[in-house]
Amino acid sequence: MRRRPHPFIVSVGLLVSAVAGLLVMAVAADAQLPREVTLATNPPGTSYYAVASGLAKVVSGAAGLGMVVQPYTGTSTMLPLLNTGEVDFGLVNAVDMGLSYRGPGFKLGGRNPFPHAPSLRLVMRGSPLLVGLLVRKDSLIRSVHDVGGKRMTGEYPAHLAVWYNMFGHLASAGLTWQDVKVVPVPAVNDGVDALVQGRADVTEHALGSAKVKEADSAVGVRHVSIDCSPEGEKRLRAAVPGYYPRWVKAGSATAIVEDTCVIAYDSYLAAGKSLPDPVVEAVLKALWDNESQLGPIHPLLREWTRDRAAGPDVTIPYHPAAVRFYKERGIWKPEMDRARAQLLSLGQR
Repeated sequence: MRRRPHPFIVSVGLLVSAVAGLLVMAVAADAQLPREVTLATNPPGTSYYAVASGLAKVVSGAAGLGMVVQPYTGTSTMLPLLNTGEVDFGLVNAVDMGLSYRGPGFKLGGRNPFPHAPSLRLVMRGSPLLVGLLVRKDSLIRSVHDVGGKRMTGEYPAHLAVWYNMFGHLASAGLTWQDVKVVPVPAVNDGVDALVQGRADVTEHALGSAKVKEADSAVGVRHVSIDCSPEGEKRLRAAVPGYYPRWVKAGSATAIVEDTCVIAYDSYLAAGKSLPDPVVEAVLKALWDNESQLGPIHPLLREWTRDRAAGPDVTIPYHPAAVRFYKERGIWKPEMDRARAQLLSLGQR
């Protein structure tokens, strides 16, 4: 007569089989991950390079792969490589991403210098950059509505992102470049120099920057507000998709002498659409699970949070793996599906 196996032996056998199956699945998952991925961004010494370094540190410690920061001279250099998958991830602002994604047929203020990159996909939305109009402390200019006819820095051939900043400032008040006296400067720091030297009445810079602190020590400067009324916000968003207004409290940064409304635009962690889903998911999970580690690394990483990671108000569509990741965690909303579908249709034009 055939003897039945003891129930304990059967249970142990099933447990061993289950563990073995899990190990096989884990090995298979790891096999889909490369040993290392690249994160393209701006050169060393920039805020974005510091942010990229912080993201790479957290990812490398938790994702089962290494992330290496790869600096490039500018957005125009890195976005074609991100589009084709020659680099894996990129850290770029929302406006540059949107212009590149939609291509040369889409212009803001008559300009779009970026190479067409329709394969760009958003992985995670991060903290905003904040930029504000800057005047001398003794200036009679109190807001953007006072800049008509004044000497305003412009052109910015070596720093076109700042040209868009200034264009957005003016647009919030219903103004254009024709309403001011343009003082040509090559880049953002040169604009502050022109203000300090008395060659310009108004310029702009990032809030809390070393250059603003330098100018404040030299002659005394203050930021002034754009038009943050509902009508002003509508004009700003229409002029430059990706821009939105944000109020900052008096004393929160150098030259913020009163509550001031400035331009905000988000930082994006992006990839090409061909980047494999497991790689995107591994990087996202590392950042999601270790959110608390980001803020202490750099002030601009304080708003790289779960709450900001996904939203409908973006300029490029999310990567499919990111959509799935956010849906599984309950933060993906129906309006995000509608926004993504619209963006995908724009990228096909």
